[in-house]
Amino acid sequence: MSQSEKNDEKKAKKPAKGKAANGGRGRGRRGGGRGKKKERLIFLPLGGAGEIGMNCYVYGYGEPGRERLIVVDLGVTFPTMEGTPGVDLIFADVAWLVERRAQIEAIFITHAHEDHIGAVSLLWDQLRVPVYARPFTAHIARRKMEERGEPPDEVITVRPWPEMIEAGPFSVSFVPISHSIPESSGLVIDSPAGRVVHTGDFKLDETPVEGEPFDPALWAEIAAPGVQALVCDSTNVFTERPNRSEMSVGPEIRKLVASVEGMMVATTFASNVARLKTLADAGIAAGRKVCLMGRAMQRMIEAARETGVVTDFPATISPEEAKDVAREKLMLIVTGSQGERRAASAQLARGKYQGISLKEGDTFLFSSKTIPGNERGVIAIMNAFSELGVDVISEDMSIFHVSGHANRPDLERMHEIVRPKMLIPMHGEHRHLREHVKLARANGLQAEVVTNGMMADIGGERPKIVEHVEAGRIYLDGKLQIGALDGIVRDRLRLAMNGHVAVSLILEGDEPLGEPWVEIMGLRDIDRSGAPLAELIEADLDQLLQRADARTLHSDEKLEETLKRAVRRLVSDEIGKKPEVTVIISRLE
Repeated sequence: MSQSEKNDEKKAKKPAKGKAANGGRGRGRRGGGRGKKKERLIFLPLGGAGEIGMNCYVYGYGEPGRERLIVVDLGVTFPTMEGTPGVDLIFADVAWLVERRAQIEAIFITHAHEDHIGAVSLLWDQLRVPVYARPFTAHIARRKMEERGEPPDEVITVRPWPEMIEAGPFSVSFVPISHSIPESSGLVIDSPAGRVVHTGDFKLDETPVEGEPFDPALWAEIAAPGVQALVCDSTNVFTERPNRSEMSVGPEIRKLVASVEGMMVATTFASNVARLKTLADAGIAAGRKVCLMGRAMQRMIEAARETGVVTDFPATISPEEAKDVAREKLMLIVTGSQGERRAASAQLARGKYQGISLKEGDTFLFSSKTIPGNERGVIAIMNAFSELGVDVISEDMSIFHVSGHANRPDLERMHEIVRPKMLIPMHGEHRHLREHVKLARANGLQAEVVTNGMMADIGGERPKIVEHVEAGRIYLDGKLQIGALDGIVRDRLRLAMNGHVAVSLILEGDEPLGEPWVEIMGLRDIDRSGAPLAELIEADLDQLLQRADARTLHSDEKLEETLKRAVRRLVSDEIGKKPEVTVIISRLE
């Protein structure tokens, strides 16, 4: 065992906030033993409930307002040009947590998908408590911390069940479960009010290719002492058929790759290490050299190898070496399954990436599901490949992809195994949560829709909404974090929709010195008659200034408002737009 591993083991045994880990199998029980009458067990989503992405969940136990707290996941969601132009990332506003930082015991990360781990390094400085994760997830989290200049040692590697981490009144254990990324975990959260099972993202896959299979006996063991609440993934609640195993995808992909005559290219989620291995194995089996393209994909494979998650990933070649391989002997596995403009898929669709281009006779496989909201970018890439003569196989060919989330029958099976007193749906849009509640109630469970900002007491006989808190979102905008209500993104949207006119005016005393001058951006620069629009605005403002009374000319505020109204009116009359207007007034003394 290396020294760093010994340090991690030591930290894992050392409890958050200085209490000793019990190392046992928990003290969960069905609903009883609530301690003091006023104490309560609360669940509060700040992100991820009522949406897919940006997961951030809070559990607390204690007297109202004085609960000791733990945080489960700190994830991000991604911006769109339509709604959040220029923004880099979006994550939960944790102001409520920051105000109660002294009450927080620890952060627990269920797995390394960006919507669960992406904000760890962005928010840690505001929370400053230990971060617990299993080895693969911890590896990703430490790298994120280092990149942001935060201390990576605050991320503590832990072993899975039955090891328990003591965090104030809670004992927490990571329970292996299958998903579409290595070492995904549900959490067993024991409290004086009973045991909570937080599934994280999951599917019931007993043959997952890579990673840990779903073990129903293990989950039954966890449920045996009694489960107060099951907080459960809801993503695929509308999908009526049982989910298929990752193992079922391999034979179909091998057949496809073997049948292709030109270059074979495939994309999937960079974090889906099992699928990457399936694709790479298929390429090798077909006698092709395999090349991974895209930094995110290469980093995931590197992390999987370093943490021992994958030990037999096929040998790959570099993009430089790939340029010298015959097309019919080459397979590329590339990033960009969601239409990301800077990813390898999009750049190949635009013509060339790292010296390699696609042409007629090549085949491109989307071995992934398009996340709602990303359809436009994905379709644009498909059409660009089609124009190049490339054959595109998309998710419509569902034999080449299986979801990482439990479908409706799998959710019912989880309900049956865990047998909770109550169910709280999470990880879904409102319609998913509501449908999951209907499903749970039909099976005899108490259940409630709890969306972002709703605090539920889950320690009694049924879930009860007891408070509402502000649950906004924060934007990472370049190097700065800005609030969604700060107006910056709203101003960008208004500029994008309406264009901009800048007016500059110099006055000597209260008299204009020459004509105002105008600059236009984001608007057509000629009017309906073909005359320059800027010159028309300048002439109109000059006449307005000549007619203006002394009170208007003396007040910068009145003058600015008068000029803005005049510009908007004129531009609306001429070209039908009401632009944003900036007026710069300079007065000579």
